[in-house]
Amino acid sequence: MNGWERCRRNHRAAGAVVTAFLLVFFLRPQLQRVRFRSDLSWYDLGIYGFGPSRSYVSFEEQSLLVEITPRNAKCDPRYTLLAPRGDSVAHPGPMILDARGELVWMRSDSATTEDFRIQRYKGQDYLTYWEGGKVDGHGCGSWYMLDSAYTVQYIISPVGVMSGDLHEFQITANSTALFAIYDPIPADLTSIGGPQLGWVYDGVFQEVDIETGELIFEWRASHHFPPSVSYQPLGDQGHERSSAFDFFHINSVDKDDQGRYLVSARHAHSLFYIDGVTGEVLWTLGGKNNDFEDLSNGAATGFSWQHDARWRGVNQITLFNNAANGDLREEKISHGVLIELNLTSRSAELLQTYHHPQELAAVSQGNVQVLDSGNVFIGWGHSAAYTEFSPDGDVLCNVHYGASAYFQFGRIVSYRITKGDWFGMPDTLPDVAVAGDCAFVSWNGATEVRSWQLESWDGSSPLQNMTYLAVGQVPRDGFETEIPLTANVTSYFRISALDANDNALGTSATMMRATGAGRRMLLHVNWSLVAFGTVTCLGLAVGLCFAIRRQVRRRGQGATRMYWAVAQEDQTGHTLDLIPQDRSVNEA
Repeated sequence: MNGWERCRRNHRAAGAVVTAFLLVFFLRPQLQRVRFRSDLSWYDLGIYGFGPSRSYVSFEEQSLLVEITPRNAKCDPRYTLLAPRGDSVAHPGPMILDARGELVWMRSDSATTEDFRIQRYKGQDYLTYWEGGKVDGHGCGSWYMLDSAYTVQYIISPVGVMSGDLHEFQITANSTALFAIYDPIPADLTSIGGPQLGWVYDGVFQEVDIETGELIFEWRASHHFPPSVSYQPLGDQGHERSSAFDFFHINSVDKDDQGRYLVSARHAHSLFYIDGVTGEVLWTLGGKNNDFEDLSNGAATGFSWQHDARWRGVNQITLFNNAANGDLREEKISHGVLIELNLTSRSAELLQTYHHPQELAAVSQGNVQVLDSGNVFIGWGHSAAYTEFSPDGDVLCNVHYGASAYFQFGRIVSYRITKGDWFGMPDTLPDVAVAGDCAFVSWNGATEVRSWQLESWDGSSPLQNMTYLAVGQVPRDGFETEIPLTANVTSYFRISALDANDNALGTSATMMRATGAGRRMLLHVNWSLVAFGTVTCLGLAVGLCFAIRRQVRRRGQGATRMYWAVAQEDQTGHTLDLIPQDRSVNEA
């Protein structure tokens, strides 16, 4: 074996080792996260992308393209509110969809938006959400309240120098706001194998007056619990302020009619009931310090890594049991639960569970909402889905807004997803775009539009003071409606939005219709596709040229082997033909 052959074999062996390393330590763990099932649709297999989206002619943003299976008439017809984000989200931010999955309103934000929902304050409905920056599983930001015109009316921040966390913002019946805070403080971590001069994120919540910003109540987990209450591994955290150990992870606060607070601590696998005056912990459900007898063989108190604990009545609690936290999983799947407490005997019983039909494992986020009808609505957090159940746990409607085979990668998520009534009347004009002999109209956030009225210039009034005549009316068809521009539409037109009683809600700017076949053809051309096709063809042509040139060179090298004349003559004196031979053979 010559040196060249030995070198090639060594390279192949090294390549095999590297390939095996990547397969075992990188590719195989990633493939294990892919959840291929026999019941997956083309949508769930990712044929339309990890986070399918839809675009519009009259609206520049892209919204979610959802898949609804099944679709049941018993589902709540109200709006769905979510705030999708992730690598596969074209335009992240707060979003409202109708029961068909059609866009109603959205706003694309550069900052992270979480916990988007409808809440009532002083007799008026508001859209509320948190906005800010995320840091190690929590956030630093503020909470916003938008009115029906989508105008910010209130911005709420914590009292003191702390930043507001993304996990909770709830408006109480007393017109106050409850919210969570993550405050890094010094702490002794020797009890869990950490430094004596360590750092933890303290789980804090405040209740403040929305109008005045006055602090009404504040509670801190560090005043009542040591770091050892946590199930979260310490790892390399806790040595510096910037890497404080999140021993508690507060993620929901709910106030009852007695003025007491129900607090969920994800990393403690516990719910705590807090006195609204002294801050004393009255009882604990779940975790290392559980105070309740479990009448359901551990199913009522054995939840873990949970989210969104809420009172239902005076003795029932709903929560989202993640049962998962990255690679730390106590159960196979996540689910919603309904638990009944007997506060006298301190016993807990599991009344109902709500499972996704594809048995999802949501490693973070998620929520449970009991609707007015009694149906139960669940947002699956890290898994891009939301499901509505009957009170008995039967699936009524199941919606995916991402390909479920790849949910574990978290390419599109929403912290919470809720349903609610909403009246939206934006202070903008309807948006219109003309393409050929059609007009496309939409109005971001307008909930009361039932039809669109096409109004054409009468052709005689001055351009500075046009008179318009109604020439057609088209029912609203989803977020964007296509309206044909018939022959009776003159050069200038506009479109008015009408409500159910044909009252005008708003009118677009004056538009000019396209004229000429060439103009119509140009408008119908998708120039992005043309550009893509042109670049692709040029690339193929250049690649083909290089391939041909390389092949010609190879053939040329083979055809220029050296010819050596053999100086021999036959018996008649004629010279023999030239015999081609490799130089190496002759020289040998």
